[in-house]
Amino acid sequence: MATRWREWLTGWAFVFPAVALFAVMGVYTIGSGLALSFASWNGFTPEWIWVGLENYADLLWADPSLAPGVRRAAWNTLQVCVAVPLLTVLISLPLAVTLNSVRRLRGLLRSVYFLPYVTTGIATYYAWRYLLEPEGSINLMLRSAGLGSLAQPQGWLANPSTALWTLILILVWSAVPTATLLYLTGLQAIDPSMVEAARIDGAAPRQVLRRIIVPLLTPMTAGIVLLGVRDSLHGFQIFLIMTNGGPGGHTNVLALETYELAFFKGLAPTLGLSSALGWLLFVGAVLLTLANARLLRRVR
Repeated sequence: MATRWREWLTGWAFVFPAVALFAVMGVYTIGSGLALSFASWNGFTPEWIWVGLENYADLLWADPSLAPGVRRAAWNTLQVCVAVPLLTVLISLPLAVTLNSVRRLRGLLRSVYFLPYVTTGIATYYAWRYLLEPEGSINLMLRSAGLGSLAQPQGWLANPSTALWTLILILVWSAVPTATLLYLTGLQAIDPSMVEAARIDGAAPRQVLRRIIVPLLTPMTAGIVLLGVRDSLHGFQIFLIMTNGGPGGHTNVLALETYELAFFKGLAPTLGLSSALGWLLFVGAVLLTLANARLLRRVR
């Protein structure tokens, strides 16, 4: 009995620092953030002013100076959540199939396609800003190719009709490498005899892809879609660095709106609003995770 207690205490002695750190940095932070969503506070006054569900009501409909911007940001976020995972799958799956069939220089090609992922995000975003300026490389190439009508004289990020979709394409460009490697992992786990048997039976490559490879990779696709939706909901660095929500709020998303409410409203008591919007994002992410888990159970 004494030996068992000694082992128990020794184990807890090793685990306690991590548990204490999680309790302070995790549980306390989450709890205080939830409580703050029901209060009004500017970050400087010693006390919070409790307002109940007023913050949520203001965000959704009650405040005419706030709710329209949140609804526009929600619409932009929805477009990003749908377009980024969809385009990532449509690009990375054929790319992975092609790379899997290549015999020579396969390792080099994988490294080349993976470069966007290992490149520092902020540096990449600034590089894209230079490319998309009015006199940037994108417009220059279009004019040189005789497609000057497609160039954007004010820049791709300053035009309300192109700014959001330009950022979506950059997000897809940065997400494709990881998705491609995941698909390559899934392709290498497929039994080659299944594909060979289908080809012997006369199946065309398109039929093999549609009837065998795509169904077997469905769990991987669900995971890639979930990652894309998660990044679309919580990632705002690209929107902050490249456009800061402009022009005219056409690239503002909910995560950026949360950031703006927390840090760029001066002495206005908007930290509670920011926390409430963050919790709405959290609830949305949880619902999407549950939907994805249900989809995976059906697939399996």
